[in-house]
Amino acid sequence: MRSHGWAGKTPASDEEAIGRILDAADRIIDERGSAMRIADVARALGVTRQTVYRYFPGTQALLVATAIRSADGFLDHLAAQLKGATDPVLAVTEGLAFAIEQLESDNQVEFVLSQRHRGGQAISIISDTALAFGRSMLHRFDVDWEAYGFDEAGLDELNEFTLRVLQSFLVDPGRPPRSGADLRRYLTRWIGPAIAYPQLARALEPVRTPESTRARRRPSAAS
Repeated sequence: MRSHGWAGKTPASDEEAIGRILDAADRIIDERGSAMRIADVARALGVTRQTVYRYFPGTQALLVATAIRSADGFLDHLAAQLKGATDPVLAVTEGLAFAIEQLESDNQVEFVLSQRHRGGQAISIISDTALAFGRSMLHRFDVDWEAYGFDEAGLDELNEFTLRVLQSFLVDPGRPPRSGADLRRYLTRWIGPAIAYPQLARALEPVRTPESTRARRRPSAAS
């Protein structure tokens, strides 16, 4: 590790250097949002841009790193908030409500969910980074997903669905914005049935016997 710079306080390891770069980036993002640049971070740390580039190849990589670190902290907080919630409807709706209320002021995690190309065009909400964030959120819940009818494909679809709902609330909170009990009532009413669907479909499966299916398809005498 290079020893010059760092405003006279040289990091003892690469890990400490990375942590200090991310801390500086966090402070700048809090002030300016994703308009942060490598030069800003270097100036804040008293190092050259080349020193920062040694650890992060560009601004985008640094933004993603700060977002992932912030997201990990958010997910830990979410898991503590929902510890012991085993019902999937309760876990997902409360998790979404918590995320909507907490992420409105979190510039780093918002970046995970609304990254943009250099030209300003938004990257899909189902980017790899966003999908990883959403999947981590679902797996932090104390829910036995398989017992409620969710296989891996079903969890992937639920992940995409919850990310789309979360993004819509972050982009446009509503007029007036929903919060508290009203937000949770709204989510439970409209999202709850979708989450309960796999279990309902499995319960109804014995009713759909081959005989009943053929009977429904048999043409009538009039036809």
